[in-house]
Amino acid sequence: MKKIPRNVVVLGIVSFFNDLAAEMIYPIVPIFLTTVLKTSIPVIGLIEGIAEATAAGGKYVFGALSDYFQRRKIFVTLGYSFGAVSKILIGLAQSWPLVLFARFIDRTGKGLRTAPRDSILLENTTAGNRGFIFGFHRALDSLGAVFGPILGLIFLYLLKENMRLVFFLAFIPSVFALILLVFNVKEKPLAKTDEKRHFVKIDFRSINPHLKLFLLVNFIFALGNSSDAFLILRAKGLGLTSILVTLTYVLYNISQAIFAAPAGKLADKIGAKKVFAAGLLVFSAVYLALGLIKDPIFVWFIFPIYGIYIAFTDSVSKAYVSEFIDKKESGSYFGLHQTLMAVGAFLASSIGGLIWYKISPSFTFYYGSLMAFIALAVFIIFRKKTISV
Repeated sequence: MKKIPRNVVVLGIVSFFNDLAAEMIYPIVPIFLTTVLKTSIPVIGLIEGIAEATAAGGKYVFGALSDYFQRRKIFVTLGYSFGAVSKILIGLAQSWPLVLFARFIDRTGKGLRTAPRDSILLENTTAGNRGFIFGFHRALDSLGAVFGPILGLIFLYLLKENMRLVFFLAFIPSVFALILLVFNVKEKPLAKTDEKRHFVKIDFRSINPHLKLFLLVNFIFALGNSSDAFLILRAKGLGLTSILVTLTYVLYNISQAIFAAPAGKLADKIGAKKVFAAGLLVFSAVYLALGLIKDPIFVWFIFPIYGIYIAFTDSVSKAYVSEFIDKKESGSYFGLHQTLMAVGAFLASSIGGLIWYKISPSFTFYYGSLMAFIALAVFIIFRKKTISV
């Protein structure tokens, strides 16, 4: 811990409690929608798609604003506040439109905090430990996602499967995370300068070719990376009970928590490109398997492998992007990267829901597998053409 800056540790703990709260309810939201509110699968896809589209615009806009003001913490604080409020709204929902509004509020919060938070993390890195720092933060975030569903299951059992009360209880760790953030994260003071404030102008013609290719590859991949709600519904559809589905989701989060920091270290050692490419391959294989399997026993093996994909791509991609940007402009570029991913996720969730409804659940995963494979092929083929840059 001595080598890890205080801000990084505190932000990791904040993410732990925030994700604890989020994951207490995330696995049961699609079940709540289908069983309690009687919502159709295409509508769930629409809800998730709109939610991700909301985050999409916000990630770039608020990242750019944080660059303009050179202030990060206020955006992060507001973002976590919105996430806390959304849990109360879901608990109050009597029909799916209020759940949609709650997800809109939650994803607005995601858009507010994500790029500015990553900028704070970047400010606490060196050229030799970017992967590890982002991986360390991701590990704590994922650890919250391990205990969150377990805590949700315990509350479901104790409360006789009253899902609404679980949503209300999830508000508590969200508020605790917010308090930790407000009183313990210290933002670096602004350097005195005569330079006027300005928005970062992103000119795609002048972006480093490696970064430009990486953004394209991520967008292609995102077009098939639909909401994890479909994974939960797939496991449920194969015959697992709600409790067992939640436990498989816990295994997935344990896996990414274990591998996130080592994957970041590996990226620092051998290069983020190779680790990220391996992550795409894992995703493609996992989604193909989810489409093919008929026996629910395989879910217990596939979900932990899916966690490896997250560990190999999420924090590693941030470390890779940071190689080509200035810290003062990081909010805009992190926001651009995350916006492209979120736009792709919106389209993927909408397309995935339609494929699920019109064709079959299996083809939703075949489509995701194909898009990941195409993204990997583009990355490998065109990376060779930019290698001399």
